[in-house]
Amino acid sequence: MPTQPTTNHSEDGSAENAPADGRPDFDFFFGRWNVSHRRLQKRLQDDTNWDVFGGTCDVRPILGGLGNVDDNVIELPVEAYRAATLRTFDPATSQWSIWWIDGRNPATIDIPMRGTFEAGVGTFLSKTSSTDAISTFASCGRGSLKNRRAGSRLFSPDVGKTWETNWIMDFARQV
Repeated sequence: MPTQPTTNHSEDGSAENAPADGRPDFDFFFGRWNVSHRRLQKRLQDDTNWDVFGGTCDVRPILGGLGNVDDNVIELPVEAYRAATLRTFDPATSQWSIWWIDGRNPATIDIPMRGTFEAGVGTFLSKTSSTDAISTFASCGRGSLKNRRAGSRLFSPDVGKTWETNWIMDFARQV
């Protein structure tokens, strides 16, 4: 039986001998993290009130280095919930696809965001349709991961002409 190529990972989670095509982009993220969250209370309504809460994130590689998954505990002010992120890398396009799975509705997987890292900043876009208790809107979604320690989620009500940051995450590695 043929064996699949594997990527060895060092103690800090970085890939050793990985192709330079982008598949090790998220290797820095492997491990356990405490997460400080800030989330706008109302999206796309010119709101300036933020909820601040904690959480955890546990990230590990899958698919022999072509993907990774994280398990999250998100401690919303009202109640905590679990969620997961699934990321896969396509060597043919050098792009990542990212899916969000909300534990409060685990039968639904969001439309994937797709993108790449450039100069240490990962930017991932998707066309989304979202319904919440206040309004229904069609938008573009954008996720960003900067400095390998902070992430944000943005929405655009006008298909990318303007953007609103509505969720900010700061990650601190657990020891």
